[in-house]
Amino acid sequence: MRDATVTVPRDAATVLLLREALEAPEGFEVFMVQRHPKSAFMAGVHVFPGGKVDDHDRAAVVLSRVVGCTIEEAAEALGENLPSHRLAGIYVAAIRETLEEAGVFLGTGIAQDQIPIVRRQLASNTSFERILEAQRANLALDRLVPWTRWITPEVEPRRYDTRFFLAKVQPEVEATHDDRETTGQGWFSPSAALEAADAGTIGLAPPTHRSLEMLSAARSLSDALDSARRKKPPLVRPVFGQDGEVPFLALPGDPAHPEGQAVIPGPTRFVLERGRWWSRHP
Repeated sequence: MRDATVTVPRDAATVLLLREALEAPEGFEVFMVQRHPKSAFMAGVHVFPGGKVDDHDRAAVVLSRVVGCTIEEAAEALGENLPSHRLAGIYVAAIRETLEEAGVFLGTGIAQDQIPIVRRQLASNTSFERILEAQRANLALDRLVPWTRWITPEVEPRRYDTRFFLAKVQPEVEATHDDRETTGQGWFSPSAALEAADAGTIGLAPPTHRSLEMLSAARSLSDALDSARRKKPPLVRPVFGQDGEVPFLALPGDPAHPEGQAVIPGPTRFVLERGRWWSRHP
């Protein structure tokens, strides 16, 4: 029986926008925004655009504007056996949140000069379905490549079941933070972002840090996308632990984790030291 004090995680989606590096033809970059320092969740850290699934994301009128692939094909790519409206809502939330937080629309029908207007409408609580209808816009589900899935540890009061997606954009695409929930932005090569985190220039939550570590192993943007398409997104359920006075987050495969088999590459532990999370072997 589930502990009554454990919060059921809410569906959420995160999108890693990837582009070919402008100054390094063989490399690629990922877009990140910096969360507001007064945010209730992950204040001040650098994250990929994303957020929780809203009820409106599952509305029939929104789902009628899905193009690029069928709901069945999207379900197969995600690798989860979910009701169609719930599954589609995850994809829709990924596209909506990317529009809200990065100003990038993964679909058709919204011109670049309309994006600032649409973002203001979303910020003023105009429903996404009304915006799509007014703009005659469609959501390109095939732009999203399922990559990983992270569920917040059970001890946390605010929990999310977050699906991470990769999405390629053209180098000239304009991505900007919303200046509301986020206060900064940047395109980073994965290795440069990790170096900035090690230097204390930016803060990273463990899922973001590990995502960058995994991306840094890709030979190219195409390699990252092809690798994601070839496999079912791994499910990562971290658990909290304590080593003396040092708290840590154990991933599957760690001696302190109930799942003995690692599901993603890299060290199996994040250690909290000097106010930051560090990727470490136990």
